[in-house]
Order: sequence, then structure tokens, then C-alpha cells
Amino acid sequence: MENNNNHQNPHAIIVSYPLQGHVIPCVHLAMKLASKGFTITFVNTQSIHHQITKATSNQTDHDNDIFSDARKSGLDIRYKTVSDGFPLGFDRSLNHDQFMADTFYVWSSMISIKYNLINISFWTEPALVLNLYYHLDLLRAHGHFASIDNREDTIDYIPGVRAIEPKDLMSYLQATDTSTIVHKIIFKAFEDVKMADFILCNTVQELEPATLSALQEKQPTYAIGPIFPTGFTKSPVATSLWSESECTQWLHNKPPKSVLYVSFGSYAHASKNDIVEIAEGLLLSEVNFIWVLRPDIVSSDETEFLPVGFEENIKGRGLIVTWCCQIAVISHSAIGGFLTHCGWNSILESIWCGIPLLCFPLLTDQFTNRKLAVDDWKIGLNLCDDNNNKTITRKQVSDKIHRLMRRKSGDDDELIKNIKDVKRTIENALSSANGSSERNLHQFINDVKARIIKLSKSGSALFNHA
Repeated sequence: MENNNNHQNPHAIIVSYPLQGHVIPCVHLAMKLASKGFTITFVNTQSIHHQITKATSNQTDHDNDIFSDARKSGLDIRYKTVSDGFPLGFDRSLNHDQFMADTFYVWSSMISIKYNLINISFWTEPALVLNLYYHLDLLRAHGHFASIDNREDTIDYIPGVRAIEPKDLMSYLQATDTSTIVHKIIFKAFEDVKMADFILCNTVQELEPATLSALQEKQPTYAIGPIFPTGFTKSPVATSLWSESECTQWLHNKPPKSVLYVSFGSYAHASKNDIVEIAEGLLLSEVNFIWVLRPDIVSSDETEFLPVGFEENIKGRGLIVTWCCQIAVISHSAIGGFLTHCGWNSILESIWCGIPLLCFPLLTDQFTNRKLAVDDWKIGLNLCDDNNNKTITRKQVSDKIHRLMRRKSGDDDELIKNIKDVKRTIENALSSANGSSERNLHQFINDVKARIIKLSKSGSALFNHA
């Protein structure tokens, strides 16, 4: 749309939740909407901005504006930072609940009403997770949530969800103590979601048809994912919270499909025992691997967690880095599998690259994402076969790595067949104007423009996500 006196571009304010897994799709959404004619104001916390600029090797262009390069390409994206109420040196990971209480964005409907804005909730996880949170009242009424002794039988009464086991609910819905700060925030957040004018989902209609249909009966909901950078290459906008190590040269020297990529994401923590058993399992497996191992993977105040001599024992076949450009690594021909925490971005990126998964969920939506990947789409294996007993052993880790990386039986070859099928579904959804995600995005833009005209002449919208 041309920005002239007669026809002003819609102006969208995008406020990202301050975690890596949320900042990335929010940035990509900002760029996608800007490419469709929107004016964007992107709001980051000062803490996230500080981490990004600190991690970026060439900080000159990004000290004040991470979108400077994107703007040079003609995209109308403005950039603002706000305080989250804590000093930059405050350890947000170690003081999770205190931080969440001040920064979880449950105020979008209030701001929208106050300033006469359209309220858009951007959901960065699968629609299944949104739908389960959306129906907390049903889970509570049936005794599967928020009771002293939560029921353990199959849940078969959620609209759009044929059946799900309690062990596959998000970790916060498996808890018996629902008086925590996080739970209070969740309750408020999903009251807020139900007040949104529109909901955007970073998923694909054909992958979650029944769940999306159920949500669409409640509110205007659009599946527009996966939202990747153009060409699935490194984004021109810096989003990494840590300095990225260069891994591709190391990968160039490895045979095709011979390297296991291991990463547990940007936020969730693992126990020291699990990290030790995974390390020993990697040694036993004798496969090549890249392991993204954050210094705070166990805790911010416990940084010595690897077995003695581990790094010496893996020389030549194992590479440990604190962070990397995941897209660049998993799209390399040498990568043959991904041991993952089942973050939604990681699952979508793996599908796009045709990489089968070894699943080890740790927190929140990751347990539900695992269900989709392993049970529904059958594109991965469980690291723990018994989800109720989450203790892992080095032999179990080694055996599962062998199954993933050295597939010999016809049954395991189904992983590759299935992931190719799911990838084709995603490719079709993003293809030209005929794909479902492109059609849904086009419909969303038209609906927003119509609502702007109806609501006011201000031409503004507030994007947010729970």
C-alpha cells in the first residue's frame, strides 16, 4: 500500500515477549508485514536489546537499532526499547518468577482499549498448546488441572483435540500447585487472549486442522506459519542473545548426514545429572556431534557440569559451542539428526531441513510439542521411552542416538519418509498465493484493514502474544 495523503499504511506496534524463542518469530513477522506494506514499530526491552548488541560482533550498526539493515532494504520498521523494571545486571534466569511477574505481557487489551487500537495476539507455539490453555476451564472442571490429585486418564473433551494424555500437557498444566506467580500470569494472559480482535498462529493449517477449526469458531484465528527469514538464510536483523560460533567450516570436513546436532534452546534448564549422562552417551555412541551448551544450562551459578576430560575425549568428532546460528548449522548437508528440547522454532526449522528428531522436552510447551512430533507426525523418537520416568542413562542416550543416526530397519526409515511429507505440507502452505499460510496472511491483512476503517482513522494496531 502506498503511503500518501489519501491512503495511509496500517501502522502495527509489535511487542515481543523477552525470550529468544519469541523474539525471533516476532522479528520475522515484523519483516513479513513490512514487506506487505505495513509500517512497523518494534518494541524490545532494554535488556534484550543489550544482550543482542553485546552478542553481535559488529556492533556499530546495531547499537541503537537492530533493524537498520532491514530499513536500508526499504522496509518501514521503527525500533524502540523500554525498561522491564530491572537493571541490566539483574539475573532474569536465576530470578525467573520475580522477572515474569513484571514483564509477562498481559496488558495488551487494556492498552488497546485506552488508545482505540486493534488488539492482535501473536501465538508463537503450536495451535494445540494455545487451544489447551484456551480451555483451562474445561481441564479444571474435569479434574485434570488445578486439583489436589489431578486425574491421569485420557483427556477427550477439548474441542478440536481428539485425545491427549495428561503427561503431554504443558508442564504448568501438569503441576498440582497452581498458586504460583507463573500460574496467576497464565490465568490472566488467557483472559486477555480471549479479548483479542485477531489471533495469529505460527503454524500451518494442514498440520493442525481440527485444533485450528475449534479456535476459529471462538475468534478470528489465522495460521500463517512457519514464519522464517526470506530464503531460510540468516536474518539481516540480529536476534541472537549470545555470540554465535562459526561451525560450518568444521562441518565441511564431515560426511553427509553424519553429525548429530544437540541443542536445548535458549532458556530451559537441565539437571547436572542429565547433562552428564547425555555427555557420556555421546561418547559411547561414537557419532560426530555439535553440542550447543549454554553456560547456564544447569544454572546461572553452576557452570562446571561436564564429566572430567570430556572435551579432551571428543576432539576431532565433537564440537562444543555456547551458541550458533541454528539455521546455518541444521541446513548443512553434514547434519543427520537433532537431539532437541522440542522448542517450536527448532521443530519447524528441523522439518524444513528434513532433519529427524530425538526428543528431550524440558519445560512448558515442549512436552506438548513432543507429542505432535513423535506421536502425531512421527518425525522423531523419544529420548525417554517412559515419559513418566524422566531419568535417562548414558546407554539409553547412546542407543537412541544409534537408532536416529544409523537407521537400518525399515521401521526407522519411516522417519525420513514422514519428515519429507510434513516438509512438503509446509512448503505448499508457503507457496505463492495458493498456499494456506499465504492465503491466511492475505485474509488477515484484509480483515485488519477493514477493522481499522471501521474502528477509527488512526490506522494503528497492537501486536502482542501471551
